[in-house]
Amino acid sequence: MKKIEAIIKPFTLDSVKQELGQAGIKGLTAYEVKGFGRQKGHSEMYRGTEYVVDFLPKVKLEILVHDDQLNTVLDAIIKAARTGKIGDGKIFVTNVEDVIRIRTNEHGDAAI
Repeated sequence: MKKIEAIIKPFTLDSVKQELGQAGIKGLTAYEVKGFGRQKGHSEMYRGTEYVVDFLPKVKLEILVHDDQLNTVLDAIIKAARTGKIGDGKIFVTNVEDVIRIRTNEHGDAAI
């Protein structure tokens, strides 16, 4: 099993969710997060005063997949989240040793 963590721009969430649905993903977890990378934030004016906005709004997705689904899911996220501009995000893939469904005590692939 693999855990995919994707940091994406908030306005791409709906299209990413739709692509993941077409790829057979039935569940995911989404968080509203803030961060910065190469974008380094930007300056904004409010009532004549300039403010530096260091942390930009992002969405973090967490998805558990079977090993054979990995490339399909990665391709779906990239297809839907890519704008070609700086700040499109990052994807992290890690191995998952076990998953347990609390309600039924199922382990492993059966618990996804």
